[in-house]
Amino acid sequence: MPNAEVFGLVLAGGRSTRMQRDKAALAYHGRSQLEWAYDLLKPLVAQAFVSVRPDQTSDPLRARFPQIVDRHENIGPAAGILAAQAQHPEVAWLVIACDLPFLDKATLEHLLSARQPDKVATAYRSSHDGLPEPLCAIYEPSSREAFAAYVASGRQCPRKFLIQADAALIDLPDPRALDNVNTPEEYGSVLRSMGRS
Repeated sequence: MPNAEVFGLVLAGGRSTRMQRDKAALAYHGRSQLEWAYDLLKPLVAQAFVSVRPDQTSDPLRARFPQIVDRHENIGPAAGILAAQAQHPEVAWLVIACDLPFLDKATLEHLLSARQPDKVATAYRSSHDGLPEPLCAIYEPSSREAFAAYVASGRQCPRKFLIQADAALIDLPDPRALDNVNTPEEYGSVLRSMGRS
């Protein structure tokens, strides 16, 4: 059986509670992080989409991108992954969070080149704790039913799903590539590290 085609998904449906402003709209590279992430992903996949909540579909930042709308509420990033897999169950999904300012093309290309389609997913091993990084990972079609059952059982953490699943884990070429930003203090720190304070 040939390897499934890979589609891309930028998760941009979060509520940014700790940041107190929309993380997708933060600018690190001269434009919104959502635009940056989408433009990184799009050339590497057959089709790319942005994951949104139902109340975000007409948001000016998100409205200009092809969207996949969450079908579940209050389950975090799992909602975006489930909605994508339900809409296109036959493809593999390269899923990335929109709040990864150090993510680059080389990191995504390395993940794609190391993809193991016979596993349910291919993910990076966190450079901080060695656990799977679920928000920069490739979810194969074979993960769809298992992940849906996992969420239906009341669980919603994609990381714990990958820990329990038959996932391939690979090392990050750049240990900082998947550092995310959740608070105003972290945002300021990243801007300073980029020389943009």
